[in-house]
Amino acid sequence: MHILYSTVSFLMQRVVMGSWEHFVPILIAILLGLAAIRYAKRNLNVNNQYRFIHFIAIGVSLTVLSFHLHKMMFGDYNIQKDLPLYLCSLLAILIPVFTFYRKYWMYEILVFWIIAGTLQAVITPDIASGFPTFDYVRYWVVHLGLLLVISYATVIFKMTPNFKSVFKSFFALQLYFLIMMLVNYLLNANYFYLSQKPQSASLLDYFGDWPIYIIVVQLILVPYFLVIYLPFYLFQMKGKRNNQ
Repeated sequence: MHILYSTVSFLMQRVVMGSWEHFVPILIAILLGLAAIRYAKRNLNVNNQYRFIHFIAIGVSLTVLSFHLHKMMFGDYNIQKDLPLYLCSLLAILIPVFTFYRKYWMYEILVFWIIAGTLQAVITPDIASGFPTFDYVRYWVVHLGLLLVISYATVIFKMTPNFKSVFKSFFALQLYFLIMMLVNYLLNANYFYLSQKPQSASLLDYFGDWPIYIIVVQLILVPYFLVIYLPFYLFQMKGKRNNQ
């Protein structure tokens, strides 16, 4: 009985940054992501390349939907904190729309949202319970799955953002920001961490208390997106020089 209690207590502990529960899924995702892109590039025709990533995107979306359905049926579902309205969860549900239509304007928005949002989540995970809980699996499937989809689109679909994409993505994020402010007001919630910072360590800890950290984030978003854009720009410039 003591062993069972100790095991349950361990699983209910918040995942610690730098622990094996943090780094192992990242390593697995890197290896699987590289293998998936390599396989698609070498072995699949164009139509099958589209289908391959679309099935992966559906898997990511179904993981999130299944998690919320499971929690509604068997858990204590709280609309103030459990709705899939956090940016990455919402993107994970909607990502099959992008892989189905593959519209460039969708890519322009998603590439910055995913890289900026998921990298923060991957570096400083905010997971209430450890392996092998559903919440733990869902968290990594969402964030690492989104990174795989956008990396695949960049390499296989040969999509890359341009300078205008930075601002398109920024203004689209402002719309999401305003919607979440309204949702938080109506539900007395904290979606997108607009009412308070996450419980776990995050970059927001360096940006002051509420509401200062929100203002700081708004001020650094465009520079942050420009930093994300820089490798794409350098790669594009290198390609142009090679073609001259």
